[in-house]
Amino acid sequence: MWLQTKSILGRTLFLFFCLHLSTTTFNKSNSLMAVYSINDIEKLCGIKAHTIRIWEKRYNIITPRRTETNIRYYLDEDLQKILNISLLNRNNYKISKIAKMSDGEMKKLVAELSEVTIDTEDNLDSLMFAMLELDEFKFNKIVEHNISSRGFEATMNEVVYPLMEKLSMMWIAGSIKSVHENFVANVIRRKTIVAIDSKSKKSLPDAKRFLIYLPEGETHELSLLFLHFLLKDMGINVINLGSNIALIDVLEGQRIFKADYVFTMFNDSFSESPLQPYLNELSRHLPSSKILISGYQTAIQNLEMPDNMSLLRSISDVKTYASKKSKKSLSK
Repeated sequence: MWLQTKSILGRTLFLFFCLHLSTTTFNKSNSLMAVYSINDIEKLCGIKAHTIRIWEKRYNIITPRRTETNIRYYLDEDLQKILNISLLNRNNYKISKIAKMSDGEMKKLVAELSEVTIDTEDNLDSLMFAMLELDEFKFNKIVEHNISSRGFEATMNEVVYPLMEKLSMMWIAGSIKSVHENFVANVIRRKTIVAIDSKSKKSLPDAKRFLIYLPEGETHELSLLFLHFLLKDMGINVINLGSNIALIDVLEGQRIFKADYVFTMFNDSFSESPLQPYLNELSRHLPSSKILISGYQTAIQNLEMPDNMSLLRSISDVKTYASKKSKKSLSK
């Protein structure tokens, strides 16, 4: 999962992932309305455009709107209906049978399936429904079910981040709003903190020490919290200073904690100013520490890495790096 990309939920999602979408919004009855092309629907629902066209013609299961030039487009209610159809079809309901169901019958069956399914795509659809309805009980239940059956790390990698990718497309389309962003971000944040606290085991005697933080201008911490969990799960001694941390506080934290490695990310910060001077200053003040950086700005700015600094592009990279360093220290 890339750390260097901007996104919807606290901009830790993947905004550039879907910049190619053709979805637009227009004003109807004085309100903004999301409009999806058939290709957008394919990306969001995982159903081939060709299959959607067949369903429309053969079963009249959904009726798209059309522009003056006869191009199909779909609205939010169409998206939700196709998501319902997709979930039911993946659970062995034939399209011919689904086509005879009322919207109410579909929703009832989907709700029942959401209670028991562990299929990834079904979970994504169910979580999207819960988010759109701001149904915290249902959202929590689905996430908890996945955590208990998959484990927290797998749930983040296999369910939460794929969900975020889908939501980023919907954000671009204008079909979800800030309230939806905050709803999902806060639920996932709470789950991650609980997972971190559950790792009560002490760090290994000779464990490497990691100090992690987000600099000033970075306030969205989901990826940092997940990294905190991963490091703690490996028995690494880690201190998380949090978000929006001034450089002087980072230096004071390092003076006290004496970390072997300092990790930070740059996504929203330094979007309008060069990042290089900050990196140079950080390196100059922490000459005896290995500094690890990531984030969107590290990808788009032309940077020269100081000798004690490395660029890591993903959570997987950071985990692999930390694991290797930990094994080396234990083998000495």
